[in-house]
Amino acid sequence: MIHSAPALLTDLYELTMAQAYFDEGLNDSAVFSLFVRRMPSRRNYLLACGLDDVLAFLESLHFDDEALDYLRSLKHFSEQFLEHLQQLRFTGDVYALAEGTPVFSNEPILEVVAPLVEAQLVESLVMNQVHLQTLLASKAARIVEAAKGREVVDFAMRRMHGTDAALKGARAFHIAGVDATSNVAAGQAYGIRVSGTMAHSYIQAHDDELSAFQAFARQYPGTVLLVDTYDTLAGVRNVIQLAKELGPAFDVHAIRLDSGDLRALSVDARRLLDEAGLHSVRIFASGGLDEDSIAALVAARAPIDGFGVGTDMGVSGDAPSLDISYKLVEYAGQDRIKLSPGKSLLPGRKQIFRVEREGVADHDVLARHDEVPPGRPLLQRVMSGGTRLPAGRVSLEEARRHARNELRRLAPSIRSITPAEPPYRVDVSERLQQDLESAVRHVTSASRM
Repeated sequence: MIHSAPALLTDLYELTMAQAYFDEGLNDSAVFSLFVRRMPSRRNYLLACGLDDVLAFLESLHFDDEALDYLRSLKHFSEQFLEHLQQLRFTGDVYALAEGTPVFSNEPILEVVAPLVEAQLVESLVMNQVHLQTLLASKAARIVEAAKGREVVDFAMRRMHGTDAALKGARAFHIAGVDATSNVAAGQAYGIRVSGTMAHSYIQAHDDELSAFQAFARQYPGTVLLVDTYDTLAGVRNVIQLAKELGPAFDVHAIRLDSGDLRALSVDARRLLDEAGLHSVRIFASGGLDEDSIAALVAARAPIDGFGVGTDMGVSGDAPSLDISYKLVEYAGQDRIKLSPGKSLLPGRKQIFRVEREGVADHDVLARHDEVPPGRPLLQRVMSGGTRLPAGRVSLEEARRHARNELRRLAPSIRSITPAEPPYRVDVSERLQQDLESAVRHVTSASRM
């Protein structure tokens, strides 16, 4: 399983700031909070994901000789600081949402509590992993919701942004409820079920479509045959001809429609298959699908049993990034805030309390970590002193089940792929609001001195 990442997967300014902290003797305990400021358009919630990779990175954090030699060559860093990095390991605590938990604007996905240098150095990779996997899990959850129980298979690898994204994306999709992946490496790494059909090139390589079907069906019993290389309905008739030829030996699981008017073609294909007595042959659709096109097909009662979804899910086409931030909210026991327009911060360590009515999430309360307002606390300690706790050692299948259960607790309007009116409510506790006002008064008066 691909988990660890080298310590140099960071931005230069993380290292230059770390040296400045080191030289100034600033290395008291710091709290950094990772959250998404604003929800992307058309997102009613996000699905927290990526924690497992973050914890694996933190557990293995170190600067080897090759990394230190490279940093030395940049002429930015003192030998004393490089010697410090040689000994550096992550010794902090992490509080986080379980992977698969729905999360909303300004709610911490995780918080890092560690000596300032350590907490600062890990910012870039922590953001990278949580951003990618939360973005893609959130998109996949919408597609699964649109499919309304029909199978969804990840076809996204070939157009995703690099191999790491393709692997981590397949993992995020699985947590969000996607049933299988075409990505064989992800199948090996994570134990996800792999699934595939055939490409048009296989049909093209044969003299005619029927002979291609004959050969492939002999080779792979229970296969899926791609029927739209030349003429879709003629392709369906070739499947029917194959069934006549093979008789009881016919074993084709499904046909795949990959182009054209999928609703109309699926209706005609189902009719032809049923007239031939092939009621057990399923119809699988692919080709530029997203949650909107899937929802439209489902609403039109197209007789489609499953969907292969590629590019749009793999790059989160309608919302390809999150306004994610990793910000200092406490240092040396003192609240820290930021007052930049549109980028203000809530101070201190926090907890999210989810208030439910009859098993359905009604609203959240964002509070200080030591408050006890009504509701179910969501952030849990997953790492202590640089070592994972049991809550940080959750299997992929446990994360998938957790996501399924937590999504079921959301109201249908929030799970929906259309914008919720009203949106999900997140309240700020009275004490947290008071602490913010106190911190604002403090920094404002200090800046006038």
